[in-house]
Amino acid sequence: MTNLVIVGSVALDTVKTPFGQVKDALGGAATYASYSASFFTKPAITGIVGIVGKDFPNQHLQLLQQRSISTEGVKVDNKGKTFRWEGYYEYDMNEAKTVKTELGVFADFKPQLPGSYEDAEYVFLANIDPELQMEVLRQVRKPKLTLLDTMNYWINNKRSQLLEVIKNVDVLLLNDGEARQLFETPSLVKAAAAALKLGPRFIIIKKGEHGALLFSEGSHFSAPGYPLENIRDPTGCGDSFAGALIGYLAKNGTSNEKDIRKAIIYGSVVASFNAEDFSLERLRRLTYAEIEKRYGEFKRIREF
Repeated sequence: MTNLVIVGSVALDTVKTPFGQVKDALGGAATYASYSASFFTKPAITGIVGIVGKDFPNQHLQLLQQRSISTEGVKVDNKGKTFRWEGYYEYDMNEAKTVKTELGVFADFKPQLPGSYEDAEYVFLANIDPELQMEVLRQVRKPKLTLLDTMNYWINNKRSQLLEVIKNVDVLLLNDGEARQLFETPSLVKAAAAALKLGPRFIIIKKGEHGALLFSEGSHFSAPGYPLENIRDPTGCGDSFAGALIGYLAKNGTSNEKDIRKAIIYGSVVASFNAEDFSLERLRRLTYAEIEKRYGEFKRIREF
């Protein structure tokens, strides 16, 4: 049974940083999130929903399948090309600069969940059109926890639709700039309070290398960023964070605040490893023992 469903982009990325570059490397929000979740959900099945074109290398799908990730929900459109993103980072690795985006078949993406995905208890709606996110919610029967991500493009262009989706999810995930923009306030505390009034039980605000904040009714939690010495490419870190977070919750079958706090730390751990190399290269070498070791380091960072 598929217990976790992740819906979003599967892409080919061309990325340049001060520390190297890659061309047409495996990327996309759903890719990073599902691979990161697989550290916790194996041998249970994570199902991915996306679309690729005729130019998408089959070995990339095989890589996901080897991690007990079902690609039954990935449509292969033989009439078009895969979504491509090209960008670069300067020494401020918190901000990606886009050179070119080619939507390809992703422009007409209409997520359709296979029947085996409809009873999933955990759902991550990665960054796609909020109208499509709502359509996915209509296709899952009784999820235990739904996690929503978004970006400034949807805040600018489909704000009312985005607010409607937020009302229907359990956890809202966004970065600090998006939180301030969506709720029109410089205060992250006020932004979180406004978001909670819409309906979610939890608000998670990512702050890049500076960690993340969790807000719920009457409490909040501050997670540190990991002081990385070796940063090569931060592409996909936010999605790796989200995937590991919901993967941990799916593994334990929980959705309470205590476990969400732990899940945020695990998400931060996996995201920190992801930044150490391009595409999924560091995650492919990553072991669960390394995850647990760095998780312990996170705990020590917060001792006082």
